[in-house]
Amino acid sequence: MNLHHRVDGPSTAPPLMLCNSLGATLEMWDPQVSGLTAQFRLVRYDRRGHGRSPVPPGPYSIEDLGRDALALLDDLGLERVSFCGLSIGGMTGMWLASEAPDRIDRLVLCSTAPQLPPREQWLERAATVRAEGVSAVADATLARWFTPLAPASLVETFRAMLVGTPAEGYAACCEALAELDLRDRLAAIEAPTLVVTGDGDPTAPPEAGAQLAAAISGASHVTIAAARHLTNAEQPATFTQHVLAHLTEENR
Repeated sequence: MNLHHRVDGPSTAPPLMLCNSLGATLEMWDPQVSGLTAQFRLVRYDRRGHGRSPVPPGPYSIEDLGRDALALLDDLGLERVSFCGLSIGGMTGMWLASEAPDRIDRLVLCSTAPQLPPREQWLERAATVRAEGVSAVADATLARWFTPLAPASLVETFRAMLVGTPAEGYAACCEALAELDLRDRLAAIEAPTLVVTGDGDPTAPPEAGAQLAAAISGASHVTIAAARHLTNAEQPATFTQHVLAHLTEENR
């Protein structure tokens, strides 16, 4: 599968793959590009069913999404990368770091968890989106993504990104979340790991982030104030600072 992707930064810099949330495209990382490309070669991509990537019929699985990422790395000739994923992007990172530990250098898991029950909520959301489109869940999703203090222009930018997601791609990823259970894989993660959560995130709250970090050997956990699910977008400077501190040599 030829995933739509973009590479930014010096060709000689260490590579860093960024993986998006459900309902977002690679542009969700725009706030991080200038800060991260000073030291990294960024690889951003639209997962299957999203943005400008192909939309195969669902359901999808986290393994599907992880193998897509590995195939992209192979296509780019990248043997080993650091990886930063948010929400379902972080779940993809957990799968990658446990399935192919030789491919992952350092790991950042943002606003995520190894399991998000109940299963029925994801199947119901998939059915709603297939019947009515992503716009039917947009208001509730944006309320989880951003605090009431988020700039209206930011929220509207992400609304357009969200409702532009193909219904089948969004629904098929919801089905992946319905079946998700990565808890038994966490002990196999060897990459130095940072877990990031927003203090107001209703999907993966700080206590869930602390539990995730505790289950991964040597992992650390930070909470970002005045943020909900999309910590990178609502608090970009603080988010980028934490990611750089974890990924750079000075922190090793």
